[in-house]
Amino acid sequence: MKILVTGGLGFIGSNFIRYLLENYRDIIVYNVDKESYGSNRSNLKDLESDSRYRYYKGDINNSELMKKILKEVNVVVNFAAETHVDRSISDPTPFIQSNILGVVKTLDVLRSMKEDIRFIHISTDEVYGDILEGSFNEESRLKPSNPYSASKASADMFVMAYIRTYGLDALIVRPTNNYGPYQNPEKLIPKTIIRASLGMKVPIYGSGRNKRDWLFVLDTCEAIKLLIDKGVRGEIYNISTGKEVENIELVTKILNIMGLDRNYIEFVEDRPGHDKRYSIDSSKIRSKLGWKPRYSLEDALEYTVKWYLDNRWWWRPLINEKILHPTPWKLDW
Repeated sequence: MKILVTGGLGFIGSNFIRYLLENYRDIIVYNVDKESYGSNRSNLKDLESDSRYRYYKGDINNSELMKKILKEVNVVVNFAAETHVDRSISDPTPFIQSNILGVVKTLDVLRSMKEDIRFIHISTDEVYGDILEGSFNEESRLKPSNPYSASKASADMFVMAYIRTYGLDALIVRPTNNYGPYQNPEKLIPKTIIRASLGMKVPIYGSGRNKRDWLFVLDTCEAIKLLIDKGVRGEIYNISTGKEVENIELVTKILNIMGLDRNYIEFVEDRPGHDKRYSIDSSKIRSKLGWKPRYSLEDALEYTVKWYLDNRWWWRPLINEKILHPTPWKLDW
């Protein structure tokens, strides 16, 4: 099998490529990444000499490049996206260009080809918006709360339209918040670990009572591979642990693992449109395809903390003023 991963130098994309190459000897992986702020060549530097890994620097908006690579593969897994909510609030334009236009251009290339190529679109639970009680399922209406989630919801709609109109073999994956190695230091978990390790305060928006379902990145990778093999064309699949944690509790867990107390926590002004609670029902992929998460939050969080503490070489070049000296959201970027 030959798989094209778009955005493969990003957090989940690079973990997915590692997962494939470490567990499947008969798979060849192509990676296209435009190397924006969310990308990092160091994520896969040790794989550059692997004959099963082929890297192309480029944008998914480049239809000629995509057509050239798509002629070689059987499957596309689309991770390519702008993902930082705070950045989308400050400037939505790059999110429209990458998350919407980039997806549409890729879909157009696919429909122009005779080959039957499976397209796995990686979306997010944030397209549903927040929910105070109960959980969203795949049939729930979309109600995005910020420009990032709006761009992802738009892309989802285009994917579904191209499936129905042009008969593309595509499906959508909506995972909850991921965490693990190689995640950008601007994100909550790595930022907490890095700042605390440097003896700095850890900023938390608002009261810290916002709830999230945290999914270890390898559980996501296993789910995506399962959907490549057994997912049903035209379907949407939620991926979650079904266990929610308040942000304040999550940060406290990290500090406890590091042997630190809550004095490191600093509450800061909340960002606009901050969703209170995410909760999605993943019973569909569990009951129909047999997937379930293998890693507990406690074990995977301990592993993640250790990874960041043991791999300072990876994150030191990435830390910037945003991480070291956070400012109110309206002054960012």
